Amino acid sequence: MKKPKISIIMPCYNEATRISQSVASVFQQSFTDFELIIVDDGSADNSLDMLAQLSAKYPDLRYFSQTNKGAGPARNRGLTEAKGEYIAFLDADDSWHPDCLLNLYQTLASNPDATIAYGGWQNIGLEENKCKPFIPPDYETPEKTESLLRGCRWPIHAALTRASAIKEINGFDEQWTSCMDYNLWLNIASFNKILLVPQILAYYHHHQGEQITKNRIRIALNHWRIQLKFLHDHPDIAKSLGCKKVKEITDGELLHRGYISYWARDLKTSHTLFRKVLLRGYFKLNDLKYLLPTLLPFRLYQPLILVMEK
Repeated sequence: MKKPKISIIMPCYNEATRISQSVASVFQQSFTDFELIIVDDGSADNSLDMLAQLSAKYPDLRYFSQTNKGAGPARNRGLTEAKGEYIAFLDADDSWHPDCLLNLYQTLASNPDATIAYGGWQNIGLEENKCKPFIPPDYETPEKTESLLRGCRWPIHAALTRASAIKEINGFDEQWTSCMDYNLWLNIASFNKILLVPQILAYYHHHQGEQITKNRIRIALNHWRIQLKFLHDHPDIAKSLGCKKVKEITDGELLHRGYISYWARDLKTSHTLFRKVLLRGYFKLNDLKYLLPTLLPFRLYQPLILVMEK
């Protein structure tokens, strides 16, 4: 049996009402040499029934089921089943432009020294000012690792990666309950050539319900912990950046996210992040107005802030 060029891996958890749209966007691709592997991660709705219907409709769709373990383990299960030379990821509630795979594949196929091709994306379902098309920067510069440490500004479904590179780092690190794609890109892209495809290729659909990206505290702390772990694992990179810049990239990002949450009146998040930064000793004098109140328990912090801002 001929192996497909691309294996597409899709985790599914309680997405019976949305997954058919995402699967349709896969089978509407202009590039057709692929397989779609869906891993149901212990859904409590009728996702498995829907997957049975979809697999009957689309012969190149295979699906598997496991007890609920999270998106990282579900994607890893898909990786064990993948036969393609390249790997693409798509969540069960998102979608692609019809030429997404074609443009990413052509970029990698014509550049055998590159490992990841990534492109632009657009939010769907938010207010208009948050749904503007976005093209990420070209990271392939002498400052690439520093830029990637600050953040990889493409979603998991806006990239195509050589399967060998993912296998080399053993797939997703399952200790992370969010930001697992950031950890993957950071550990691959820092040491391999990556290429920007400056087109809108992926759509991120926002909806009511549980989406991984909704928990700001978990995301901010996991992002920070991934940064610290990467620098611990690669002391030569930490040394080349220097202590001051390392603190600015790691603790400074945590402080920045704390301020974003504070001004958005997500005080639970700002309380957690500001306290973490305060205890780490990363602040300037004018930050203390915002950081010192977090020494209070949240039940006292919240009303104090609300009174202070009146």
